[in-house]
Amino acid sequence: FGIVFLLVGIAGFIPGVTTPHSHPDVMLTAGLGLVLGLLLVTVLHNAAHLLFGVWGLLASRSDSASRTYGKVVFVAYALLAVMGLIAAMNLHTAFGFVPLYGHDIWLHALLAAGGAYFGFRKPQDRMLRSEGA
Repeated sequence: FGIVFLLVGIAGFIPGVTTPHSHPDVMLTAGLGLVLGLLLVTVLHNAAHLLFGVWGLLASRSDSASRTYGKVVFVAYALLAVMGLIAAMNLHTAFGFVPLYGHDIWLHALLAAGGAYFGFRKPQDRMLRSEGA
């Protein structure tokens, strides 16, 4: 997850990968564009992706930290998906700062599902083999 978030965060700053976009309901227009012509981003979006990416890489050092990271990803992106469904009926943004419509809705739902899987799954019991047995 961390690597994917980092790549998406970086892609949001690369002209050509991100095409300019405009929407009247978005107040924060810095970096407003479509990554790969599909996914809406702003500078704030890209910064959040980079932070989640760095956190994901740091969390990969332990099972406990990874599971906490997965839980936070689940809660954050489930909330964004629900907000996107509500925003799709009205203003299309979260308080005018983050676009939450179009393909972002299903992507946030998919990220929430992945976070739920990795954050809430039961850890596997591992049997250790003894060398002499």
